[in-house]
Amino acid sequence: MTRHFPKRPLLLALSLTYAAHAAATPAATPAGMAEAAENASAVDTAEVRHSDSVMPVVTVTGAAVATDDYTARSSKSASRLDLSLRETPQSVSVVTRALMDDFQLTTINDVLGATTGVTVEKVETSRTYFTSRGFDIVNFQYDGVGLPQVFGNLQGDIDTALYDRIDIVRGANGLMTSTGNPSATVNFVRKRPTAQTAASASVTLGSWNTRRVEGDVTSKLNESGSVTGRAVLVHQDGDSYLDRYQPKRDIAYAVVDARLGDATELTVGHTYEAGRNKGVMWGALPLYYTDGTATSYPRSTNTAADWSRWDTTNNSTFAELRHQLGQGWQVLATANYLTEKSDSTLQYVYGTPDRTTGLGLLAYPSKYASSHTQSLVDVAVDGKFALGGRAHDLSFGYNWSKSRLTDQSLYGRGIGDSLPGNTAFDGSFPLPLFDASTDGSRYQDRRSSVFAATRLNLADDWKLLAGLNHTRARGDGFSYGASRARSATRTTPYVGVVYDINPSLSAYASHTQIFNPQTETDASGATLAPIEGRTTEAGLKSALFDGRLNLSGAVFNTRQDNTAETAGFVGGKTIYRAINAESQGVELEASGQLARGWQASAGVTSLAIHGDRGEQAKPYIPRTSVRANTTYTVAGLPALKVGGSLRWQSKSSVDQGAGITTTQSSYAVLGLMARYAFDRHLSLAINLNNVTDKKYLTSLYWTQSYYAAPRNGSATLTWTY
Repeated sequence: MTRHFPKRPLLLALSLTYAAHAAATPAATPAGMAEAAENASAVDTAEVRHSDSVMPVVTVTGAAVATDDYTARSSKSASRLDLSLRETPQSVSVVTRALMDDFQLTTINDVLGATTGVTVEKVETSRTYFTSRGFDIVNFQYDGVGLPQVFGNLQGDIDTALYDRIDIVRGANGLMTSTGNPSATVNFVRKRPTAQTAASASVTLGSWNTRRVEGDVTSKLNESGSVTGRAVLVHQDGDSYLDRYQPKRDIAYAVVDARLGDATELTVGHTYEAGRNKGVMWGALPLYYTDGTATSYPRSTNTAADWSRWDTTNNSTFAELRHQLGQGWQVLATANYLTEKSDSTLQYVYGTPDRTTGLGLLAYPSKYASSHTQSLVDVAVDGKFALGGRAHDLSFGYNWSKSRLTDQSLYGRGIGDSLPGNTAFDGSFPLPLFDASTDGSRYQDRRSSVFAATRLNLADDWKLLAGLNHTRARGDGFSYGASRARSATRTTPYVGVVYDINPSLSAYASHTQIFNPQTETDASGATLAPIEGRTTEAGLKSALFDGRLNLSGAVFNTRQDNTAETAGFVGGKTIYRAINAESQGVELEASGQLARGWQASAGVTSLAIHGDRGEQAKPYIPRTSVRANTTYTVAGLPALKVGGSLRWQSKSSVDQGAGITTTQSSYAVLGLMARYAFDRHLSLAINLNNVTDKKYLTSLYWTQSYYAAPRNGSATLTWTY
């Protein structure tokens, strides 16, 4: 079996990383050192930094990083140990608050669309899939604690106003996630209170009558400052480039920190998120006519009926208790309780239209409601220990979660009715009674894990990161006539090594595994074995200018076995078979300060995906992608910041059957921004998206799709205190 591995990107990765390291010559160093010196602070002291557009960031230990940076000093997202990106033997991207604000990345779709190695598969207006390294992303965490995904997709939009940053760890993440795919883990790092009073408010006006109002305030709540609080409020509504589509969302977040003593701190927070969307698509547009030729509709085309809607309400409560045990050891106990409710009335349009008559499209109305609850408890202990005359790191703990899902589909009268002429797209299908039939789900999942990770300081230049995650996953219930019973227990290992070539350049290699139990059955009625995933990667990492610029180049091999694929029907019941897939590729990434006033976050990914017989797999995933975001504070006019973003991907396709293939050609999407600070309190930002007005499909993940937004823009007025 032949594997076609892209060799040139590997050479490019190595040469880019070494070239960047060589660029840090003594002639270039003073500017970086001078700026680093300006921002350095003593350790063990909380320090608040201000910027014209973002809330303060609290740095507890280490040198402070300015809030306009596009990189981070450290991350716990890959191992629970607080390591710099250079010390972490896995690919990690950090989307900072500054990057989100500069380019108005207000949803997780926006953030991941700007992230190296991630593709956003927006299949409908209210449902999105994400992929990395050829596989679906189903692992999401909040402050390093994961909540198992019941669905493989994201319903609604996650607003980013609540988060200081978002970390993306690519590949399997066996230490941090008990179950999932070897794709990536997305970690949302929440905003936290500060004792120093600070506030910001912004108003955004955008294309299609989009309006957004956002407020963020933090302060101490008692005289001593032992109790602090923070609140964030967001409201957004408006129309859309899609006919009849009107999205609306409201977000409220409150969090309180309380020092209960010299060694104990309690944090309690709650988030409320509500989406009230009208004219919502269920499914999308047909992509070909009966004669096999491609369809081409106006970008505003929408299959939703006038009465279509999708409402979501999410409430999430969390509590953290942190206690210092002494001698550098601490224990952190976390509890989360989440409720998600969804209620929708939708119209699905299916079939294949005739180019001449327009006939061939049919109606499928349905009313859907769901209720999903999750409970989670996580306890972790971490600290340092001495062995062989050296200090080493250790983290261990226990994680337990329980998820329950109940949903119901009420199918409407008129299923299969013809939609002649333009009636499939003009919203005129009448609201039916939803009493044709009923189906639904009721099931629960329970998972428990014990984990341990250690970072051994083998020598001055060698570090070994190793760990295990032992997980038991069980499920029972039913979903649309199929059993959801499953049970599996696995121990997944993690091992990584880092070698410091010199003070600013390291080489690393790592291997990790992950698994995911399944409920699908084969032709004999047996439940398929759990999905098994593993990632092996190696590369170079460099940290320049006192950590303000991080560079990395990686080669990876990721494999996922036993993934369920539809294999037909037996007695009206869908049966499945297990398939295997493997991806190989390279990634290059740079994030942080390239020069004084010049920030960038950019990356390139090139990969190949094959099945067991060497055939091309998952052609809907582009094989090469580029993500670039950069801003520059104009020399001589520090009140003005300008920037641009670029998303480019190679072609992708989907097999429609009967010899018909839909192909999305390679395309690039350009964005521009400018911000002017009138004074240290008031600024105005202008953002333009899809500047070249490129017409392209949002995804080929399914056999239907729709068009992305045309050229659009927004203006944001921000006040900070």
